[in-house]
Amino acid sequence: MESKHSLFKSFVYAFEGVKVAVQKGHNFRIQLGFGVLACVLGFYLNISETDWTILILVISLVLILELLNTSIEAIVDLVSPEIRDKAKIAKDVSAAAVLISSAASIFVGAAIFLPKILGV
Repeated sequence: MESKHSLFKSFVYAFEGVKVAVQKGHNFRIQLGFGVLACVLGFYLNISETDWTILILVISLVLILELLNTSIEAIVDLVSPEIRDKAKIAKDVSAAAVLISSAASIFVGAAIFLPKILGV
């Protein structure tokens, strides 16, 4: 599909989406904060390149899924302002994806950081 705007405009729109997520997305800000905290801890504990790769991928996964969840919720609210079973399923399942990735990120963080913190 051919785009109707320039590559530069595509980046402008993408950064606008990040701006909206940071300004209006309470959960996105919390997850971003934990991601920043994990990066600070990674620098402090001098984690390996492999651990950095895993950490960045997991942080990105959580943030991407939160952005998708926010998008799905906005679309569902637009097309179905009243509460409907299928609309609820769409919103609940997208929220579950964020929950699962967030839980997995806790386990990954523990696997990366606990051995360094405990000196194991």
